[in-house]
This record gives sequence, structure tokens and C-alpha cells, in this order.
Amino acid sequence: MMNKTYEEISFDQLSDVERSLINAATEVMQYSHNPYSKFHVGAALLTESGKIISGTNYENAAYGSTICAERAAILKANAEGHRDLKMIAIIGKGKDFDSPEPIAPCGACRQVIFEASQLGDYDIDVIMSNTKQTKIFKSKISRLLPLAFGPKDLSY
Repeated sequence: MMNKTYEEISFDQLSDVERSLINAATEVMQYSHNPYSKFHVGAALLTESGKIISGTNYENAAYGSTICAERAAILKANAEGHRDLKMIAIIGKGKDFDSPEPIAPCGACRQVIFEASQLGDYDIDVIMSNTKQTKIFKSKISRLLPLAFGPKDLSY
């Protein structure tokens, strides 16, 4: 099924690299620090050179200080000198339940992914999966955050 925002595809239809990203995101999910929501999220990025960089959510008692998995991965990539991000995969699950729907980035994460896409001059592919990898959505960050404001608007 195709719609204006995303394409629904199966795990088997993904490329080897895309499957590797979902697997890396799934693996890192176990390190989630989520004492409040009990919701585990993993994200994995692909750089231009083929390096995979992952991150997980890290919650805080001061809820506004919580860092989502997508932003954790992007911050880690930036700390390692990577601004050439091509793709990100996101997956999540509850403490006692699997997520039946694909995990999509929140608004703050969409903004950070969009800004990373402008800094790297590439419309980042976003792969969103449910826990069992039976329902997967694929999109571009420009479709998930239309009419976005970013570094290029500030002449950066």
C-alpha cells in the first residue's frame, strides 16, 4: 500500500542494509533506560561510508530531559564526526507487550532528523517497524515533516 507519507513494505522487501539496520535497532533496544514508560526503543543510523551507529531511549525523572533513541543515535554519530547520514531504522516494544504498529519518530526527533538531513545534504530514509518486523513503513524525512524549517533556512 502506498500513501503520500509512507510506503508499507515487508521485511523481505527490504535491502540487506535496511534489514541490518532494523536488526541493529532491535539489538540495542535491550539497553533502553525506561523506568517510567517501560517502553524500549532502538534506532540505528547508516552513514555514507556504511557505518551503523545505534542509540536507545534514555528516560529521566525530569521527563523533559528524556532523550529518544533517534536523537541518541544522531548525537552519537555527530560526536563521532558523522554528518553524512543516509538512513535510520526505528523499532520499539513495551515491557510486557510487542508493539503491533511501526514505531514512528516523535515531532522533536523528526526535526532533529530533518536538520541532520540538511547538514548532510541527503533526504534521510526512515524505516519504522513494529516489534515482530511484520509491519514496516518506509519514508523520507521530508515526507514525515513537510514544510520543515531547518539550517538551510538560516543560510547555514
